[in-house]
Amino acid sequence: MLKPACLGLCWGFALLLSTPAADAQSRATVVELYTSEGCSSCPPAEAQIGKLSKQDGVIALAFHVDYWDSLGWRDRFDLPEATARQRQYAHTLHLSTVYTPQLVIDGQRDLVGGDDGIGASSGQKPGVPLEISVQNGSVVVALGAQPHPQPGPCDVLLLGYLPEALSKVTRGENAGRELHEFNIVRSLRKLGTWQGEGKTYSVPLTALPADAAGVVVLVQQRDQGPILGAASRLLR
Repeated sequence: MLKPACLGLCWGFALLLSTPAADAQSRATVVELYTSEGCSSCPPAEAQIGKLSKQDGVIALAFHVDYWDSLGWRDRFDLPEATARQRQYAHTLHLSTVYTPQLVIDGQRDLVGGDDGIGASSGQKPGVPLEISVQNGSVVVALGAQPHPQPGPCDVLLLGYLPEALSKVTRGENAGRELHEFNIVRSLRKLGTWQGEGKTYSVPLTALPADAAGVVVLVQQRDQGPILGAASRLLR
């Protein structure tokens, strides 16, 4: 027999998935930083992510790219997926090049990390009905049905992240510095495609990196267009 708490949770998910005209729920502004421990211009942008991560209505994430690794210091948090994601943004946003530190806001515009051009666009805004829970050793992602026509297929992405870390750098541009880093993306995987229908996905916790203490789910138009849905949850 299901316990009362489980009954309530299951009933909530059933409503989220079955309601034919679910209203859009509010979502946070998503701020992505493209950074590297080998880049001397990046520490102020890392500190900016730390401040943004404490603000209501903002999901701030740091993607560590790998193309600085050959210049004297290998970033222990580098991800080839981060580099590929940044290069796709260069194509989608019609940018001439990639650079660090680069911020991308809601998948729609970029600016130099450390600048103060985020405030006006931060905060809650309409988004896709989205819930994250942990059940039976798995992360469960539930997307509600959206009655209005969608602008096109959206990718549903699951990101595992490490909330905070210190790194002592001994070589390269930041040699001798201790770097304080925040919300470091440790994994990125596509769960599937969403076109307005109710869906659920389940990913075992063991499939996430051991140091990923939190997860973020993004619903983003294909080819890294605008982000339409976003939610986050700490796992421990």
